[in-house]
Amino acid sequence: MPNPKIDKDACIGCGLCVGSHPEIFNFADDGKAEVIGEGDEAAVEDAVTSCPVGAIVAE
Repeated sequence: MPNPKIDKDACIGCGLCVGSHPEIFNFADDGKAEVIGEGDEAAVEDAVTSCPVGAIVAE
């Protein structure tokens, strides 16, 4: 299962990943996304491809 990572410098806090996959992502205190859980491969891939600034990568 891929492990999502967030590039905090690239994240703009748009909320697309949080809204689409709240089991994996949440907002941190700085207003940017953070990883809070695991998701299946399809959910992680969706988040990676949906991020408008490419701040999410799967490792």
